[in-house]
This record gives sequence, C-alpha cells and structure tokens, in this order.
Amino acid sequence: MGPHVAIGLSLLCLALLLPITSGSIIPQISLAASSLSATPSNISLKLFNDLEELSRIVDISYCVGITGTGIQKPFLCASRCQDFPNFELVTTWNTGQLLSDSCGYVVLSHPPSPPRIILAFRGTYSVTNTIIDLSTIPQAYVPYPGGEDDDKSEEGETLRKRSINPKKAECTDCTVHLGFMTSWQHTKAIVIPHIKELIQKYPGYQLTLVGHSLGGAVAALAALDFHARGWNPQVTTFGEPRIGNQGLTQYLDETFAKDGDESITSRYRRVTHVDDPVPLLPLTEWGYQPHAGEIYISKPDLSPEVQDLQYCKGDTDPNCIAGSEVGRDNPKMPSSEQQADIEGFQDWWNETKGSLSLPPRWRIWQIFFAHRDYFWRLGLCIPGGDPKDWYRKYPLMGDGEQEDL
Repeated sequence: MGPHVAIGLSLLCLALLLPITSGSIIPQISLAASSLSATPSNISLKLFNDLEELSRIVDISYCVGITGTGIQKPFLCASRCQDFPNFELVTTWNTGQLLSDSCGYVVLSHPPSPPRIILAFRGTYSVTNTIIDLSTIPQAYVPYPGGEDDDKSEEGETLRKRSINPKKAECTDCTVHLGFMTSWQHTKAIVIPHIKELIQKYPGYQLTLVGHSLGGAVAALAALDFHARGWNPQVTTFGEPRIGNQGLTQYLDETFAKDGDESITSRYRRVTHVDDPVPLLPLTEWGYQPHAGEIYISKPDLSPEVQDLQYCKGDTDPNCIAGSEVGRDNPKMPSSEQQADIEGFQDWWNETKGSLSLPPRWRIWQIFFAHRDYFWRLGLCIPGGDPKDWYRKYPLMGDGEQEDL
C-alpha cells in the first residue's frame, strides 16, 4: 500500500471510533420527559429509557482492554459503573489486540434492578484496519451445532438430538463476515462456560446482550449461537455493521421473529443513527445485507428525545438508515476478484479514489461524532463518560428531576 492510501484509510478508520480530544463543544439538548404517546412508528418512553440505559452499559465495556483502566469487583471502574449499584461483575475478557479479537464483560443485574445476565461487547482495537477489514470476503456460515469448534461433550450431543430443531438449524446459502465470525470464535470459549453456570444458578434472569460498533456484530453472532442452544437472549446493538449476506439476514430475522409477527424488535433491537455510516458497511455491492429490528435515531446531534426514535419496517426501510445507502452512485465497485484479497482491494482503491466522493455522512469530523453518538458519546473510559457529557445529564428512570451542572 502506498503512503497516501495508508494515510487516507487510517484517517477515515480512526474517525470511526477514536474519542474527540479537541474542538468546540456541540450544543446538546437535555432530555425532558415526553408526553408523546407511542404511535406505530414511534417507540415508547419505556423502551427509550431501556435503550438509554443499555448505551451506558455498553459504554462501560470501553474500560476493558489495552486502552481502558479495567473493571474491578464488585462493579467498579473509571466510567459509569457508579450508575449501577446492583450490578455484580462476573468476568471480563480480552482476547487480544487484532481486529478479529474481542473484549467485554459479563455482569449480573440483581433486584431491585431488572434481573439480568448481561454480556457487553465493545468495539474493535484495530481501528486503522476497519475499512479494509469491512471489505473482506465472507465465509460460509454454519449454525450451532454444526461448526467444527462446537461442543463435542455429552451435553452438546444431547442438544443435537433433542433441543435443536433441524429445520431452524439450517441456514441455506448463508455467508458471514470472516473477521466477525473469528472474533466470536475467540470469545465463546471464554464466555459460554460462565453463561451456562449463570443460567443454571439464576434461571429467572433475562440473558441480555449489548454491543457497540463491531462489538454489535459479535453480539449478533453470539445471539444466534445462544438461541440455537435453547437459550432466549434479548439483544440490543448500537451502530452494528452488516454481518453477512441475504441468506444470513433471513436466518436471523426468522430466528428472532415471534410466531405470526414479522417484527423482531421485541427480542432484537438494532439501533442506528442518521449520520453513522457503519450500519451501511460492508456495502451491498460486496454481498452484505442488513437485518431487521432497526430502531432509527433521526436527530443528528445529542441528545435525542423519544420522538426522535422510530421503528423501521423490514430489513431496509427507506425512511431509516437504508435511505442514505452509500456506494450506489460510485462509478466503479471492486470486482469479486478484487474483493478476494487485501491487495485486490488496494488496487481498486488506487484506480478509483480520484473519482470517488465521500457523502456528508462520511466526512471525518461528522463520523467522529455520529458513530459514537448513541444517547451519549460512547467510547472513552473516564469518570462520567466523555467530557462532552458533563454539562448534560439524562434523568435516570425513577429520578424526580434533572441534575444540572
């Protein structure tokens, strides 16, 4: 790769996840309890509050790993852990510093908080490889228990014979992003023993998965695995990229849809934001498709109110993030041969970079905010979260009034 290409890719990729350390403060509007009643497209105030809480829970995951200060028992960290006095840390994981690796934490939420077993997946370390990795050629997706690395124990064999519906376990013509799948393979050997034990010990606790950015993609694959094991995960992702092709999209939609209901948002919420390009990647032209369950934040700046969030229909609602699909007007997309390896993708970039124009949502200074602005500005493990949050507070559920700084 030439120096100019490397610099260009690095700048664009770093814009996706790195925290803002300078620049003027963007005005942020405090949340006022809305009196709006839910319409077919608007979400309820309760769901709004649930999503806001989950955004803080996933923000804490950025305390884990090389750039974080860690999370200690019972549940202590430099970020938002004090918001959750009823949480009990079970474990953290950090499988390495490569894009295909993963980190996050497992925590118990005890009453009087909603009883939950929570897995929080943070985004990638290797942000400088994000764009190239998002062009990776996919691999075949084989649902649990069909993979080579799946459980060969007596319990695993019992699942094969008794718990798995063979028709639901089939994923016809399904392909998955290689990096995301590798990340989940690295992670599940660590987290699944903990989850098995916790489900047995706390049978009344809801299994809850939450992820931001590339961590959202890993959470999606974890959810499919858990569902196939007979568990019942509740999933919420923020800024989740596309994980696979149309076959995998259909498989996920059918997995999480209730009988007779095409919507999956009661079990899977895929939260997107108006200027965030990551839910549009990898591109449709590379064979990737979004799945259903989208809840769309239409307000560009912080802080959204309940009327700024809406349910989206199907996989690609033109009134939601799919309406701003990137790449449709590009003069030339990489061929299948160029997609097959990194050098091929770099050749395509060299040939077409002069004729490509970045839509406004891809401009670096907007991406700095857009991919991180999910109720709060995510991705920085310091007291109170991002400094841009310090002069603006969301009221927590049950609080009688807003705290002003």
